[in-house]
Amino acid sequence: MRVHHRIYRWLQDNQGKVDLIAMLVAVVFFVLPFLLTADPAAFVLSAGIVVPLAWRRTRPWQSGLAMAIACLAQVLLLAEPLPADVLVLVAVYSLAAYAPRWASLGGLIMAMVGGLLFIIRYWFIPSGYGVGPAGGGVEVLIPVYLVGLVAVDAVVLACWTFGDLARTRRLAVQALQDRARRLEIERQQERDLAAADERSHIAREMHDIVAHSLSVIITQADGARYASAQDPAIAGQTLATIAETGRTSLREMRRLLGVLRGDEVASTRPLPGLADVETLVETVRRSGLEVEHEWVGQPRRPLPAGAELTGYRVVQEALTNVLKHAGPDATVTVRLEWSGRGLDLAIIDDGRGAAADPSTAGSGQGIAGMAERLALYDGTVEAGPKSGGGFRVLAFIPYTEA
Repeated sequence: MRVHHRIYRWLQDNQGKVDLIAMLVAVVFFVLPFLLTADPAAFVLSAGIVVPLAWRRTRPWQSGLAMAIACLAQVLLLAEPLPADVLVLVAVYSLAAYAPRWASLGGLIMAMVGGLLFIIRYWFIPSGYGVGPAGGGVEVLIPVYLVGLVAVDAVVLACWTFGDLARTRRLAVQALQDRARRLEIERQQERDLAAADERSHIAREMHDIVAHSLSVIITQADGARYASAQDPAIAGQTLATIAETGRTSLREMRRLLGVLRGDEVASTRPLPGLADVETLVETVRRSGLEVEHEWVGQPRRPLPAGAELTGYRVVQEALTNVLKHAGPDATVTVRLEWSGRGLDLAIIDDGRGAAADPSTAGSGQGIAGMAERLALYDGTVEAGPKSGGGFRVLAFIPYTEA
């Protein structure tokens, strides 16, 4: 960074120190000399004009008011102007740049009236009310005083204009800085929301993959342990089902982890869809659960891949819950019906339901995952016990996102 950039940055970051140093320098040049001339009135009034410069930016209208009072006292008490009067222009600039609008305009008016009082008090009155030392008449000197008044007020107006321009620039910079901060906050919020959404997505995928596969494996293992005592051949069939379920789960897990790592090969592998529901049902049947599966109607148009994955996951989660909670000898019906509005899914069992066995009650994450997945495609889900026993899951995926 260049030297003048560092100086500018320091001046902007230490405005209070800059104003204090400027005030002390002005005291040395405009106030202390009156101690040498033994003029206490001029010393006090000069100090009253100079000292408020220390808070011209932090307390602008209070600083301007203090300087105005000191200048008015000077006009009333002193017969000669003070060198510190030139700092009134600094006060006018500061009011325009940092004070509220009412104080800025008020300071401009007071300064212009002060210019008139200055002309009258220190030019017009000493000249003998219109008659100068050279004997000129009033018709000669009045135009001179008017020119002087115009010149003084023009300088005041110029200082106020520069201050107002500085105010406009400062407010514009602040607006840009505020906008940049808001954009940064919004970007951070978007990143946080995206991360939270991704965590929820990962949690749903992990739950769907792991919970279903482990439920099938546990069911098969428990059944094989008892059935193999009567028929050892069942153990081999059961172990084959367990191995196939484990391999399928492992492939799904590798695909999911590949997506998380940014593996392009893994991310392009096909996701399960409605066409894979039949395979899912066969896997559950091999675990010993009696499953009836039926398709009704034909799709008016295909659903997007994400919607098909959602339908598959709904069936998978519902069957997993049946395996976990329905108990022995339960039967379940999986019905997928195409209508003019979309796809209706119904998974209904006649088991004992989750409430009958508190030891196997889950956290409810599966039902919540269904609702979240379906909400992405404007779908709905109803899940709960049905009258007469059992449990039902009713879901609907419309064509709106097709």
